[in-house]
Amino acid sequence: MDPFDTVVSSIEQHAPVGHVLDIYDKIRAEPNNDSFKHAINFMAEQTNNHGSYDAIIALGGGSTIDTAKAANLYTCYPPDDFYDYVNPPLGKGLLVPGPITPLIAIPTTSGTGSETTGVAIFDDVPTKSKTGIAHRRLKPTLGIVDQDNMKSMPSSVAKYSGIDVLCHALESYTAIPYTARPSGRPESPILRPAYQGSNPISDIWSLHALRECSQYLPRIVSDPAEDIEARAKMCLAASTAGMGFGNAGVHLCHGMSYAVASQVKQYWVDDYPKLNSDEENGHGLVPHGLSVVINAPSVFRFTGNLDKSDPLQ
Repeated sequence: MDPFDTVVSSIEQHAPVGHVLDIYDKIRAEPNNDSFKHAINFMAEQTNNHGSYDAIIALGGGSTIDTAKAANLYTCYPPDDFYDYVNPPLGKGLLVPGPITPLIAIPTTSGTGSETTGVAIFDDVPTKSKTGIAHRRLKPTLGIVDQDNMKSMPSSVAKYSGIDVLCHALESYTAIPYTARPSGRPESPILRPAYQGSNPISDIWSLHALRECSQYLPRIVSDPAEDIEARAKMCLAASTAGMGFGNAGVHLCHGMSYAVASQVKQYWVDDYPKLNSDEENGHGLVPHGLSVVINAPSVFRFTGNLDKSDPLQ
């Protein structure tokens, strides 16, 4: 059964009598500030009409899950300005005031690991840049990772989302150690940044993802529909890499990818959905994994001489 039909069927069977199910299907691949606002306005309007949600289910890739995180936060705690929660220097980086609605993340791509992280990334159209919102309260309450939900993933999506897994793992493993953070230890644990620097626990997750990528990334790109083992291994690698970089952080590849992705006007990758508004607005699309990996060879030549007990890993 199609993952969407499965989710709806489960809700209809198990939700209390009289429940209200709202479906939002206007997710934009590689979301931007406008698409975030559209989702936020939809959720706020439905909340005003029917009351607060019991739960939110994000079924899709990282774009879907990140959009759900943002809509959830901004509906629970509406800010004075959209950029209040956005990371500095573009926004104020305000802390999330309290708990938000439970979010269940069901990924349909083996890539972003968004089901494990407290970040929501978007293109900021006015400044032609890419930024995000980061706080541990944004982490989904539950992630349901099942390779069957990824059967319909096109080869190009498998390729670029898988490359994102690879870079997540490599960057978090080679990140500045948590013991060497320039800012030192914050005054209170609540002020700790979302990304702590590489540490013994994040290294375990990152190395697991690296080993799986080296063996199964080429296979899932070759046959994402039929290679069940490769799908299973890569969807787990996406989550373990997410737990790795969700604690340690990423660095140069992702930092430089934002400039690559935000400046493109014409380029578009096959198999990725295109909205009419994208053509009208002259908006191209560089998949996140592609924008990240472009600079990866130079980055990892630079970080190859890292201070680890066994750099040959």
